[in-house]
Order: sequence, then C-alpha cells, then structure tokens
Amino acid sequence: MAKPRIVICIGSSCFSRGNTKNVETAEKYLEENGYKDEVDVDLSGSLCQGRCADGPIVVIDDRVYTKVDTGLMLDLLRQALPPKKLK
Repeated sequence: MAKPRIVICIGSSCFSRGNTKNVETAEKYLEENGYKDEVDVDLSGSLCQGRCADGPIVVIDDRVYTKVDTGLMLDLLRQALPPKKLK
C-alpha cells in the first residue's frame, strides 16, 4: 500500500487563513501517533493551488479539501492515518 500523500497549501492566502495552524496540527498528530514523516507519510507544502477563495486548501491523495480548519484537519488525518497503538 502506498503511503498517504498530504499537501498543505502555503500560498499567502491559505497560509494567512489558517494553514499555518494546519501544518502545526499535522506535525503534532504525526508525532503523537507514531508516524514518522518521510517513512509513513509524505507530508509537504505547496505554493498556491489557484483556489484562494476556497482556502485553506489541503490535498490528501489527490483529493482537494477546501476551507480546512484545525478540526477538519484532525478528522482528515484520522481518516488517512488512523492512530497507532503506541507501546
């Protein structure tokens, strides 16, 4: 199975509308749930996705999500990367 690919738009509009917090949320979620960036998941940023009016934009496995706040970001992460049972 391919590892999930999460792309968070860091264009100026999305970044100022909340993707700053979504980046922090994603990094914290990965750390707290035993996912190692670059091993278990491809987490990256991108420049403008061209949908500024719909931002903040997050793309997971080529599916575009619009108006993503931190609550929705957590829901999307849990769906794509269910919490691991840590020892």
